[in-house]
Amino acid sequence: MVLIAIGIIGAGIVGERIIKQILQDDAAQVEAVYDTDRNRLNYIKEQYDVAVTNSLDELFQADIDWVYIGTPPNSHAELAETAARRGLHVLCEKPLAHDEQAAQAMAESATNNRIHTAMHFPLMYSPIVRDMAVRIKSGDIGKVRRIELHTVFPEWPRAWQQNPWIATRDQGGFVREVFPHYLQLMHRLFGTLEIAAHQVDFPEDTEKCETGVIAYGKTQQGSPFLLSGMSGAGQNELLQFKVYGEEGVLTLENWSRLYLEERGKTRVEVQTEKTVHSLFDEMKEQSTFLVGFDEGLVVQRYIDQLLQ
Repeated sequence: MVLIAIGIIGAGIVGERIIKQILQDDAAQVEAVYDTDRNRLNYIKEQYDVAVTNSLDELFQADIDWVYIGTPPNSHAELAETAARRGLHVLCEKPLAHDEQAAQAMAESATNNRIHTAMHFPLMYSPIVRDMAVRIKSGDIGKVRRIELHTVFPEWPRAWQQNPWIATRDQGGFVREVFPHYLQLMHRLFGTLEIAAHQVDFPEDTEKCETGVIAYGKTQQGSPFLLSGMSGAGQNELLQFKVYGEEGVLTLENWSRLYLEERGKTRVEVQTEKTVHSLFDEMKEQSTFLVGFDEGLVVQRYIDQLLQ
């Protein structure tokens, strides 16, 4: 079996997760890893027995098919465009970039250089989310009346994701880090999202990211949606994506638990026996489940609008 050879740029927490996923996958292999933090790079080399490089140029010259970009958002565009010019396909973390202009440049560069692109949206490769999508599309819950996303964080950034940029206004915040997963899923399920109105709250410190956001609008199909998020709340973290239908309500809770409510019945957790291809299988096959840069650009526009 021919494996996808991937060069990893950025070996932080999320980059390390990608490395673990690749090592457990039959469709891909880690060919080289680069990070500006030499101590971090040495740790990755020793922990996972993978090759590391001393420079970006060395990584780009390695025997790779794809580049994974897991660096801060304001570095995505330059790295992706460099890879594209070298004819390398690009897998990028979300958000696609730090703003629409940079995201647009990435999408155009990919098109002009005729490379494949993908974004790391794990919900697209989740069996339970795939089950949820089938139930919605097949009409199991009846006509969709409303879609809601509620996110609550006791603190931001969360304890496990401390880094220099995750709480900054120009690159960080939960609207950039968490909302893209659900905005992309909503876009894929219901078409273009028209945000009619929104309010975003920022702290007095102009360097710090948002602390709250509320927005509403309509999907391409005419269903109303509501988005809300806040940090600094006196409760445990909670992420709820709810789709209200005339015959039932589906709730995706904390990424991976799906619940079904029906009138007059107790809420039950949905179990699934579905199996789905991994992200790397989909990259290899160029499946329609992949989220490319064009779709990532659409999500970037939603993010920018919410943060205005």
